[in-house]
Amino acid sequence: MPGIIQFSWEEYKSEKKMPLYDCMLLLKPHVRKEALMDLVARVGKHVYGRNGVLTDIKSFGTIQLGYGIKKLDGRYYQGQLMQMTMMATPNINKELHYLNKEDRLLRWLLVKHRDTTDGLEFLEEDNDKEELGLSEILLSDEEEEEEEEEEDDDDDDDDEYVDSENDDGQEEQKEQ
Repeated sequence: MPGIIQFSWEEYKSEKKMPLYDCMLLLKPHVRKEALMDLVARVGKHVYGRNGVLTDIKSFGTIQLGYGIKKLDGRYYQGQLMQMTMMATPNINKELHYLNKEDRLLRWLLVKHRDTTDGLEFLEEDNDKEELGLSEILLSDEEEEEEEEEEDDDDDDDDEYVDSENDDGQEEQKEQ
């Protein structure tokens, strides 16, 4: 068909820059499982509608909260915690703000996973430092510390010196 461009999944992912996100949902403790699954399905449909992918869903059950969360219908000290891991476009945070109006939720949070290439770049920087000779400097510092520890092994002599001073001082006090 003219005008339609087809991409493979890898091309699409690299084209759209779809990082991983964790969406944490803290629901009221009395919410039924059907209502909970309905909310998870709604978020999932929203992600799928934006060409995203849900990669994992975890339930941590009912948890005790560190402090009470005040809502219109009371204060809650427990909640049901859910985690949804998804691959989505960066504007997913703005698109999920409809969750603020959800009565069943106490809190929700969207956290972006750290990019794995950042970690690889960090490791490459460490290798560059070793090439510059910084690893030799660090090793020589460690060797100096070990030598100082070996020199300080004769602690017994130091104690005898202190004791002899105390003995002389005590004798001087007795004479006075």
